[in-house]
Amino acid sequence: MTRRTERLGLMFAALCALNGAFVPAFAKLTTNTGEPVFVATATTLFGAVFATMVLWLRGELHLLVHGRITLRLLLVATLGTAVPYILFFTGAQRSTAIETVICLQSEPAYSLLAAWIFLRHAPTPRRVLAISVLLAGIVLAVGGRGFGESSGVWLLLATPLCWQASHLVVLRQLRGVGPEVLTGARYIHGGVLLALYWFMTGTAAHLPTGPQLATLLPLLAIQGMILSYVGTLLWYQAIARLDLARTTAIVVPSVPLLSLAASFLLLGETPSPAQLAGLLLTAAGVLAFVTAPDARRPVGKLAAVAELTRARESAGLVP
Repeated sequence: MTRRTERLGLMFAALCALNGAFVPAFAKLTTNTGEPVFVATATTLFGAVFATMVLWLRGELHLLVHGRITLRLLLVATLGTAVPYILFFTGAQRSTAIETVICLQSEPAYSLLAAWIFLRHAPTPRRVLAISVLLAGIVLAVGGRGFGESSGVWLLLATPLCWQASHLVVLRQLRGVGPEVLTGARYIHGGVLLALYWFMTGTAAHLPTGPQLATLLPLLAIQGMILSYVGTLLWYQAIARLDLARTTAIVVPSVPLLSLAASFLLLGETPSPAQLAGLLLTAAGVLAFVTAPDARRPVGKLAAVAELTRARESAGLVP
């Protein structure tokens, strides 16, 4: 690795962490004005614009409807985008931005169980300890208010479970499909599915109008194109130049801490002492988890891609 390559990798990793820090605050901003299903749909469709452009330039747009993988890509879009986006934005509307980012840190716990049950990867003692610290941080940060009052915390905690299910589909049924196609399917197919759901459930009647819509649309564009799709591209640019452990050690634990500043700047939210302590515990648990060696690593290009995406989403970088 040349020094220039390393510097570029560090730059992309830093930008990825900074980008991800604004995801919870923007989710709170947009759902304060728009109905969650509309926000989920519009965000995904804006991301689909970028995804379409990238696949068209690469000559890979046709792969989204390519033979036997089409239904599997639709399943990935359903589990990886459509369902979790509804859960995420509905949960974000009912919670604070700080609670939102903390709850999304539950992803490594799901990944540990999924790898153990479905992929036969025995958890290492270090990862079990890391998960215990992580879960203790979540309980400390949101247990006093969120669990007992159905504030949206349960929806946020269920969101990473859907992401894990989508990763299992990729690992078992979509080996050999490139990351650009997988990402494109999540946004393009996911956007279509969410739009159909939005119209069929009648939530289109709650569309903001006039000045509210004019204010909301630019936020949704940023949320879909920059925070979601460009965030994914920044992650892949970083991971292409740095090893996985180093990139995740920089990006994943940084996001919850940077999100404190973003939430204060955009929403004026400040953490309580319990939330701050829980956030620090959560960040420490995530850091220990992502830097721990696996007992057994999945093989194959797509297994690696799914692992990278899983680590990124564990930080809440992409809802």
